[in-house]
Amino acid sequence: MAPSSNTYILVINGKPEGPFTIDQLKERKIKPTDFVKTEAMDDYKEAHEIAELRDIFGFSKAALLMQYYGSFDQRLTASAIDLLLVSTVCAITIFVAEFLIKSQLIRLLMSVAGFLIIIPLANLIYHIIMECGPKQGTYGKQLIKIRVCDMEGNRLTFAHSAGRNLAKIFSMLTFCIGYLYIFFNKKQQGLHDIIAGTLVIKDRLV
Repeated sequence: MAPSSNTYILVINGKPEGPFTIDQLKERKIKPTDFVKTEAMDDYKEAHEIAELRDIFGFSKAALLMQYYGSFDQRLTASAIDLLLVSTVCAITIFVAEFLIKSQLIRLLMSVAGFLIIIPLANLIYHIIMECGPKQGTYGKQLIKIRVCDMEGNRLTFAHSAGRNLAKIFSMLTFCIGYLYIFFNKKQQGLHDIIAGTLVIKDRLV
């Protein structure tokens, strides 16, 4: 294994200390549940959640804990923020385009298409791209501090994100029962999460 160039901030007695090299972490005999972060990381993680530290120290990656799952109200608030954001951008774009077009019929068709096709399609593409991005969530989710991951807490691939968001069709076809299922599921998954094998989890702050 190639030597690591990363140094880690280690939380000791509730306070961040360091940075420490891998050798220094070995000397301190860090545990799987110790919180650490590198300069490139936005938030602290438990040592067992970081692939490099698992490989070096032989940690096993523990399952995600119940208290880390995103709740229905958090997800609903994030969705409302995202829909408002996407709708505003699309509405402004359509308004500018209509201003440049003289035909009243075409302007009317653009308005109808905007609400029935453009906004839903833009919202779908936006969610797919953002949820497989570095932040693992849309701007709404980032504000609420929740993110989307696979069943082990890993970042989704583009294809996995696309599958999850397309699976939302099934949650809607069940008259939104697929979304309400979040209340009755221990991991707070919607029907589309179960189909895609995904979770919505909370960020953790030290």
